[in-house]
Amino acid sequence: MSKQKINLGDEAAQNTVALTAMMGLAREDLMGAVALMMREVTAKPATTTKHLKALGDDVVKILKNESDLAPEAKDKRFMDITFKYNPIYRMGMQYYLAVQKNVGTWLADLDLDEMEKARATFVSQMIIDSISPTNTLVGNPAAIKRAYESGGMSLIKGLQNAYRDLTENGGQVSQVDKRPFKVGENLATSKGAVVYKTEMMELIQYAPSTEQVHAIPFLIIPPQINKAYVNDLSPDKSIVRFLGSLGLTTFLVSWRNPRVEHRDWGLAEYVDELIKASDVILEITKSKKLNVSGACSGGITTATFLSKLANLGDNRVNAVSLMVNVLDPQKDDSEVGALVSEHGIELARQRSAKKGILEGDSLGRMFAWMRPNDLIWNYVINNYLMGQDPPPFDVLFWNNDTTNLPAKLHSDYLDMYPKQPFANPGQVEFAGHVVDLTKVKNDLFVIAGVTDHITPWKACYRTTQLVGSENIEFILSHSGHIQALLNPPGNPKSKYYRNEGKPPPTTDEWMAGATEMPGSWWPLWGEWLKARSGAMKAAPADVGNKNHPAGDAAPGRYAFND
Repeated sequence: MSKQKINLGDEAAQNTVALTAMMGLAREDLMGAVALMMREVTAKPATTTKHLKALGDDVVKILKNESDLAPEAKDKRFMDITFKYNPIYRMGMQYYLAVQKNVGTWLADLDLDEMEKARATFVSQMIIDSISPTNTLVGNPAAIKRAYESGGMSLIKGLQNAYRDLTENGGQVSQVDKRPFKVGENLATSKGAVVYKTEMMELIQYAPSTEQVHAIPFLIIPPQINKAYVNDLSPDKSIVRFLGSLGLTTFLVSWRNPRVEHRDWGLAEYVDELIKASDVILEITKSKKLNVSGACSGGITTATFLSKLANLGDNRVNAVSLMVNVLDPQKDDSEVGALVSEHGIELARQRSAKKGILEGDSLGRMFAWMRPNDLIWNYVINNYLMGQDPPPFDVLFWNNDTTNLPAKLHSDYLDMYPKQPFANPGQVEFAGHVVDLTKVKNDLFVIAGVTDHITPWKACYRTTQLVGSENIEFILSHSGHIQALLNPPGNPKSKYYRNEGKPPPTTDEWMAGATEMPGSWWPLWGEWLKARSGAMKAAPADVGNKNHPAGDAAPGRYAFND
């Protein structure tokens, strides 16, 4: 694999599909902001004239070879040396940068409110990204060189890639070469079997890999928007294998990919399924307790599950892990969050209610256009102009294996923004009960990622202040969203930050006392879990029991449910 492909895959892996604030981002709101921007142009021609003059001054400097405009260090589009030494290409690059700069200063000068300005900036940046000269063959010297060196074969391969995307990928540019991967063969290969199945989920128990196991079992609760096998992605990245190596009896919920007829599956129904699944786990393992973990939107489901159990006075859950998960989203958490309005949330709710589902493919396309340089134009250049296949990257294969959301569950997740059920204990009825995380007293392990823009770490940190737990461990991994989760030992670049003791009220206080630790956080988590997983006993000879015998082999049928 070439260095370019590895970098391309790593960049895209920072932008995996997730349930974010963009679910309440309406195109009507964006277009409305553009209309307001155009009205400002008409109403205040002097402002527009001022910035056109500034652009003109930049163009004169460019033509005289006196311009010092240069791309930011993190902008990889103009890395080819031709942009530095060829005057035509340098002028083209600088003209593009001049347009980008002056549109930004012009928008900052318009008399728009904060949200309107954020939306106008967002749309204008999408347009400016799309007209970058590097997105065209003539404007991309690296693509021209490759065409020359390959005798034009790169262009032919690029056309083949474009045709394949049109016919096999819904017209969306491919982010991953899917051909090397096969679920159940080189992905999701840990031994286990389905021991309980309903219309909504399969419960998988994994075979023990040690002679003795801890008495308290472990349940992984995955997000509903992607397939659960991310927890057993490849042997070297498998959370399931890691837990098994610690002597933990591990179970995994695999959610079904819902169809239109499942439109009424809401968060309350998903929580009820978890109660049934935990009943089965306790019966199989003969334990009175279980430990649980939830990541991303699966963390929302887990928190709701814990709140309902606390409401019922049910103490079956022992210790809890919440990973890259936000329970009280705020508009200033991210750039996209600043664009969301009540109007946008209601439009999103109405659209999924009309269809019965929020389609995973549709969410994936929306997400790609949130970061077009990383998730669209990078691949247009790589796949079409350079004639290269996208990287065969297991994380991206899984990320593109999206599932739908039932309309009711989508509506419940949208309700988190205006209702803030977790941040208002005892005041909001949510998912069939009045939510109150202050009643949740379980030992808690929270993990977040420094560079995670999907669930920003400071937003994840707020969870530590919502629960009634006394024993809370907050760990900040030096990585992005999915890399923070799939962070096995062995990577020499891995590190994390830890501040022992109960997390203080603010992130600034926590960071002031944090210590940088080398390596993966998994071993620390493993020690934390083992200390809360009870005594050792002989490992079972097989998975399941008489009432819940082993069924389909892991990863189960719902891993293939389209």
